[in-house]
Amino acid sequence: MKKELYKEIKIPEGVEIEIEGSTINVKGSEGGNKRRFNLGKLKLEIKGRGILIGYKLSTKKEKRVMNTIAAHIKNMIKGVQAKFEYKLKICFSHFPITVNIDGRKAIIKNFLGEKIARKAEIPENVEVEVKGDTIIIKSTNKELAGQAAANFERATKITNRDRRIFQDGIYIINKADKEM
Repeated sequence: MKKELYKEIKIPEGVEIEIEGSTINVKGSEGGNKRRFNLGKLKLEIKGRGILIGYKLSTKKEKRVMNTIAAHIKNMIKGVQAKFEYKLKICFSHFPITVNIDGRKAIIKNFLGEKIARKAEIPENVEVEVKGDTIIIKSTNKELAGQAAANFERATKITNRDRRIFQDGIYIINKADKEM
């Protein structure tokens, strides 16, 4: 059954939003985010201090897409107000692991005593800081911060060994203000 569905997202003070077709540009005190959405039949428009998403004859599919786009826009707004922060812990039992940041790559040395260093890719617009055995990742884009954290975990993945015994690696301990 088709019905008229619209969803409104409030724009907080200090945040500017521009809509150009299906591209949304969000600017705030911490920086900016830009993203292009596949809207389909949905319409995006700014009304007062809010964004209106919806369509006159919406089906279940349009409702799902509308809610997904609303969640992404809310995350973009949160990111430009205060950056998303991921914390990772460097764990080792015998061979001390060292992590160095070299531009857009992280070099992980001496993992399980290996001679060849492992590398993790750091996406653009992501800040990485190493403090002792903690790695702090910050970004205005939640997806890029999460991808950088996943790249660190994936670079230290152990294969062909028992994970209950070989527990060395880099693990996420705090994910966008949620303890793991």
